Amino acid sequence: MKTSRTYPYFIISEKGERFLRGGHVWVYDAEITAESTTPQDGEIVDVLSKKGRYLGSGFFNNHSRIRVRILSKNANDRFDDAFFARRLQYAVAYRKTVMGSDFACCRLIFGEADGLPGLTVDRFGDILVAQVLSLGIEQRKTGIFEALIQILRGMGEQITALYERNDVALREKEGLPQTVGFFPGTGLRTDASGVTEITENGIRYAVDYIHGQKTGFFLDQKYNRLAAGRLAAGKTVLDCFTHTGAFALNCAKMGAARVTAVDISQDAIDLTKANAARNGLSNVDFLCANVFDLLTELYEKNDRTYDYIILDPPAFTKSSSTVKNAERGYKEINMKAMKLLPRGGYLATCSCSHFMTDDLFRKMLRSAAADACIELRQIEARQQSPDHPILWNVPETDYLKFYLFQVV
Repeated sequence: MKTSRTYPYFIISEKGERFLRGGHVWVYDAEITAESTTPQDGEIVDVLSKKGRYLGSGFFNNHSRIRVRILSKNANDRFDDAFFARRLQYAVAYRKTVMGSDFACCRLIFGEADGLPGLTVDRFGDILVAQVLSLGIEQRKTGIFEALIQILRGMGEQITALYERNDVALREKEGLPQTVGFFPGTGLRTDASGVTEITENGIRYAVDYIHGQKTGFFLDQKYNRLAAGRLAAGKTVLDCFTHTGAFALNCAKMGAARVTAVDISQDAIDLTKANAARNGLSNVDFLCANVFDLLTELYEKNDRTYDYIILDPPAFTKSSSTVKNAERGYKEINMKAMKLLPRGGYLATCSCSHFMTDDLFRKMLRSAAADACIELRQIEARQQSPDHPILWNVPETDYLKFYLFQVV
């Protein structure tokens, strides 16, 4: 039997109702047509249809265009400590199952995909790095973090520190300040160095979780790097946008004749050098350069040194309004890479923006191949690693496109 409802409620439009019934978990400001009373920001509220039918409950925030982030569509749920502990337990158990031996280095919490909207937690061995992007989670994070650590320690996992990387502009859309710092939880260090070491695919990396991008390391490409590396034996590889050198080092470790790691950031190049040295890999060269300019220069020189090119650019678009410009950027680098490769050469290419949908990305690749006067033989089509699960009815969770091709 459904519990009596004590939460403030919002009535939403038929469009908003279809959105929620279709499986999504956000209620936008424009879809709200009436309210029982104005709740406090961060408070739990109910969402009802025009006919008064219960659609779900979630965090309210008047500062955000996403007025309500749905936590549950079960009217019997009570949003107490036990509720959040169950959500955390489910998320951790899922990672333990799908990641297996990689459980020590993975994404433990992936926001909406784990029913914890606005919360990301990455694990780097005994270090957790969290990012909080919703007010509702921010107000409850102490209990959530403590529960997560207790769950992991109860499994025999050692956790010594949790660092918050809340230094992103998205927090301002929630009315939250940008902050960073160690979480002073039970038995946790607040004076760790900020650099730790992880092993991924048998390769050791230094992770700077205080100053590095996002949480310090991009875990979503873990198995894509392995797939790319399997093609590298005997090849001369150009790894573009190398960042920490992860694709380059996978290729080098798996037998590439030579790998050139390229990034516009000298800090990224320095980090890649250090990671190569850490793994005793001497078949890697390093180049600080703008990838767009470099590909143009190589083409104009008719330089056919490379028979394998990897394109792992940052997100060229973070909104729907800039997708067209992003599409042009993706096409430029892919077309130039295709023109540089010999017949029989290999191309790894990806996009990490959910606004650049798979359909758009494939359309762009076809257009680039046509303009480069080549054909693409698809080897693999891949997505993010399973610690970043995709909810089919929440397209924002489906963001990484990764393709391996042979040029023919």
